[in-house]
Amino acid sequence: MDKKIEKKRFSTKTLIMIGGAIAFVAVVIYGYTLSLKKTYSADAEKLTISKVEYGDFEDVVLLNASVVPLTSVIVSSSEGGTVAEIFTENGASVVKGTPLLRISNSNAMLSYTSSQTAATEQINQLRKSRLDLEQNQRVLNQDVLDVENSLRTASRQYRLDSNLFSKKVITLQEFNKSSQDYEYYQGKLKIVRQAIKQENQSRKMQLAQIDQSMGQMNESLEMIRKNIENMTIKAPVSGKLSSYDPVIGKSYNSNEMIGKIDVLQGYKLQAGVDEYYINRVKEGQTSTCEFNGKTYNLTVSKVIPEVTAGQFQVEMVFKGAAPDGLRRGLSLQTKLTLSDNSKSLLLAQGQFFQSTGGSWVFVVNNGKATKKNVKIGRKNYLYYEILDGLQKGDEVITSSYDQFNQYDQVEISK
Repeated sequence: MDKKIEKKRFSTKTLIMIGGAIAFVAVVIYGYTLSLKKTYSADAEKLTISKVEYGDFEDVVLLNASVVPLTSVIVSSSEGGTVAEIFTENGASVVKGTPLLRISNSNAMLSYTSSQTAATEQINQLRKSRLDLEQNQRVLNQDVLDVENSLRTASRQYRLDSNLFSKKVITLQEFNKSSQDYEYYQGKLKIVRQAIKQENQSRKMQLAQIDQSMGQMNESLEMIRKNIENMTIKAPVSGKLSSYDPVIGKSYNSNEMIGKIDVLQGYKLQAGVDEYYINRVKEGQTSTCEFNGKTYNLTVSKVIPEVTAGQFQVEMVFKGAAPDGLRRGLSLQTKLTLSDNSKSLLLAQGQFFQSTGGSWVFVVNNGKATKKNVKIGRKNYLYYEILDGLQKGDEVITSSYDQFNQYDQVEISK
């Protein structure tokens, strides 16, 4: 027999209790949500509020540039050591070859002296070898002369004995002796001449080797002499000495910079640029500066990409003649153009960027400012370029957010 399954029904009281619980939870969740939306009260006088504008974006960056010589030559020592004597001072005008200071290095001097002695001994030995070869040549030449003289004597005796033998004045034995002597000296002269020929060939090769070795030794001696001479540091070019501060006893490593010589043939500008622009600054870009009420045009001649303390360096040269009256170390404000002007939404620069990184801003509406995500493009010395998130006429807090960047909205009191 089948049993009927009865559905369990909730009573009206139970339903009312469940409904009440759901409503309570909803109220709690809503209250919690409201509590998450934190509000900060700020005095309007302590805020900077800027309006979004539409206009020409001038893609430039302002730089504080320093005047430096067009050409500077580094002064260094090829050999390390300590300062023994100082002959001139920083800021002095020098001509090429002027002694600046003398470096002392006992180990280097000992090495140079030993090398110099060894080279001199080798040169002396090579000279002795040359003299020995020349002496051998003289001995062989003397041998030739002796044999030639003996041959001439034997030849005369042979002719005389030939005549006497034909007349039967002398015996065959006497004739044979003069004939043998004549033939002997003929053969001996041939052998001596052949020996001299071979000796001359060998001597020529040995002399060439000796001359080459002596040349190398003399070059080594000259290099040693120059190294010793280079212990006295001299001005490599004419100009004005700068960055030069040696003191007696100060040590310098090999090829370490001792100072600079500014070649007084003109000036250029050198400036540090924020690393934000490192991918946008290139050689050939133009810039302008003002000096004595006149505007001058320059060109970026060199970009040094190494970043130090958040900046990289650029060098700019004047188009045409540099202005009169420039001097090293003078500071000039320079406007570097990165690209042509373009129409864009513009928001004034402010300290808010340090808090948000440009990813969001507080937009003001009816006395309240709320967070809004934005997309910022380029920046110049006055404005940020707004790519997305804002419209013309929007009002934005552009002062620092340090006090309320963790809040969702700001109540602005007047």
